[in-house]
Amino acid sequence: MKQDRPNKTSSALRMILLATAISLALILICGDLDSAQQVDVRQLRAGRNFIVTPVYSLEEDLEILALFKDLRVADVSDGMDKAGLQNIGLMDPAIHPSWKDTQKFTHRIAGVAVTARYVPTQKSPAGQGTSEDFDKWVGRWYSEISPEPFTPLIRQGTVLVIDDADSTDVGTIGSNNIMGWKKRGCVGVVTDSGSRDTDEIAAQGVPLYLRHVTRGIRPGRNEIESVNRPIECGGVLVMPGDILVADGDGVIVVPRAKAKEVAVYAGATLTTDKAQRRKLYEDLGLKPDDSVK
Repeated sequence: MKQDRPNKTSSALRMILLATAISLALILICGDLDSAQQVDVRQLRAGRNFIVTPVYSLEEDLEILALFKDLRVADVSDGMDKAGLQNIGLMDPAIHPSWKDTQKFTHRIAGVAVTARYVPTQKSPAGQGTSEDFDKWVGRWYSEISPEPFTPLIRQGTVLVIDDADSTDVGTIGSNNIMGWKKRGCVGVVTDSGSRDTDEIAAQGVPLYLRHVTRGIRPGRNEIESVNRPIECGGVLVMPGDILVADGDGVIVVPRAKAKEVAVYAGATLTTDKAQRRKLYEDLGLKPDDSVK
């Protein structure tokens, strides 16, 4: 019996020490979790994007765009249905062409999305002053607050898609900058807001799809928020690198991962449609136009 007591005491002591060690370990683990959580919270407060922007080469863009040549929104919509994307990607019908060419259909767009987002400003307007002061204020706003940092991303086959301050009468797009974008390879512009200089843009022949006409300059009205990030335009998600097709029926966005499947089916649909309509043209004695060639 005298020999049993030290063994029992030792066992009890070991249990106490083990419990203490576990408690200390839990404290350390919880402390580490709290520290990690605090770091994550600080990062979140500073802002964080959760959707990664995909990156494609120009060669990849041109290869997929070749499949969308001459396709109509209706054809692409059928292709989206076939790919299991029914009612996905069709922008609000209010996003419409600023001008139409029903002879050569030069108002149509098939391009790869580069995106930009502008937001309404909280900064004060310029107020009344001298022309010199106003021009300096405008210049600073254009260069520092509401510039066009997406411009270097524009290349052959780009369609610029802008999520703008649609409740503000701000003409982010105009006859001058849209020509500069075209010069870099932009095949068209889509915005869920508006544009100014719409007469000149029509005369220049740059495809433009918008919600309404706007007049005011950017200074005092909006600020650039992000470039080539996922945006919402016309009620749908637009990812950089997605394919956009636009015509008199509106605008449709094709997720890049499904683009080839959609285009192949849409192309077959268009081929069948053209053959059937060419026959009807013959039966009705109509001269074939570009829509059936």
